Amino acid sequence: MKRLYKDKLSVGLLWLCGLLSLAFLLLVVGYIFVRGVGAISWEFLTAPPRLMGKEGGIWPSIVSTVYLVTLSLLFASPVGVGAAIYFFEYAKNKRVTRYLRFATEILAAVPSILFGLFGFSFFVNFLGLGWSVLSGSLTLALMILPTIQRTAEEALASVPKSYIEGSLALGATRWQTMVQVVLPAATSGIITGIILAVGRSIGETAAVLLTAGSSLATPNSLFSPARSLSVHLFILATEGISNQRAYATSLLLIVLVFLINILANQLRRRLSRRSA
Repeated sequence: MKRLYKDKLSVGLLWLCGLLSLAFLLLVVGYIFVRGVGAISWEFLTAPPRLMGKEGGIWPSIVSTVYLVTLSLLFASPVGVGAAIYFFEYAKNKRVTRYLRFATEILAAVPSILFGLFGFSFFVNFLGLGWSVLSGSLTLALMILPTIQRTAEEALASVPKSYIEGSLALGATRWQTMVQVVLPAATSGIITGIILAVGRSIGETAAVLLTAGSSLATPNSLFSPARSLSVHLFILATEGISNQRAYATSLLLIVLVFLINILANQLRRRLSRRSA
């Protein structure tokens, strides 16, 4: 009887924690929605800003955000997944591997402002790329690389060993086993890591401001300066240009992250069905 009571109490506490998390989420999203929905219009989504963002829209910031996030994923995803494959399958020196994993964890914990300072010193000044989409995306790629690498490695490690042993027993090489058996089975976890990386990169402000700049114009090349949605939101709020438009930009960021998660989950389900 006492054990049953403890079980019910534990389940009740877990339900309470879940409901509190949901309540806080709804509170934040609801507050931003109420404060910002009045500024959302077709002009706000498709027009360039005027008067430093006090009027007009945020179309250049939407384009800049898409460019920065897409390029950072293109740079970081192959390297992160490749590093995960190396650590999982080919790294033989366990001591060196342990140090490399520790370094990756340290890199994931580095504050974003330090990535911004490094990107400003190395990409903007030393390499001469200037404040540009390329500088910003390379800096974001360094930021999200540890997330993709660690989640991809965990996804590879979660694949049942019987899959690998069965493939090797049939005469497949280690590389064939990795590409045709392990990676398809780990696709769901790898996509989860990429989703987490998108969430971090799309909301980053300091690193983007120091490397991509804050131009109000729509970028027309990789070497053009850009202002992401998060930077635009930061400037609108901190400089007192328009609080309502700052909340509207926040609402749009939430919607974008929500849509990206939905699309990624749909893709993950389709790939999981194919590999099953």
